[in-house]
Amino acid sequence: MAKKKKAPVDGLIPQETIESKILLIRGKKVMLDRDLAKLYGVTTGNFNKAVKRNMKRFPEDFMFQLTDKENDSLRFQIGILKRGRHSKYLPYVFTEQGVAMLSSVLHSERAIQVNIVIMRVFVKLKEMVVTHKDLMHKLAELERKIEKHDEDICTIFEAIRQLMEPPPEKKKGPIGFAAGTSA
Repeated sequence: MAKKKKAPVDGLIPQETIESKILLIRGKKVMLDRDLAKLYGVTTGNFNKAVKRNMKRFPEDFMFQLTDKENDSLRFQIGILKRGRHSKYLPYVFTEQGVAMLSSVLHSERAIQVNIVIMRVFVKLKEMVVTHKDLMHKLAELERKIEKHDEDICTIFEAIRQLMEPPPEKKKGPIGFAAGTSA
C-alpha cells in the first residue's frame, strides 16, 4: 500500500485557520494539543508522547493541562461533542513559547513549516493588540481634548449670554418735588 505524501504547509494552512485555533485560557493565548497535532499531521497521542519525553522543555508558562472545569467550559463553547469525538484525558494547551519549543521536539519538515506559520500568526496577533492599544490611547487623548474644548465652549456661551442680557434697570427717584419740603 502506497504511503500518502503530506502536502507542504506553507500556503496550505490559512492564517485565519490558525487564528481560530488560538484560545484565551487563564489569560493566556494558547493552542490545544489536538489542534496542534492535527496541524503537524500526527495523532494527539503521538504528539503528547513526544512532549512527555521532553517535559523539561515545557514549564507551566509554556504548557499546562486544563482542569475539568476548563475542559467542560471549552466543550460548552465548542458545542456538544459527538460520541467518540472527545478524549478521556484532559487536554494540554501550549502558549506561544510552548509552540516555539515544539520546534525542538518535533523534527519533521511539516513540523518546521507549521511552526513558522503559527509563530507568524502569534506575532500578527501581538501587532494587532499593540495597534489596538495605540488607537485606544489616541482616542482617549482626543476625548480629553474635546472635553477641554467643551468646557471652553461652555464658558464662551455663558459670557455671550451675560452680554446679551439687558443691563439691569437703575432705580430712578420720583420726578418732581417732594411734598412737605420748603425751599
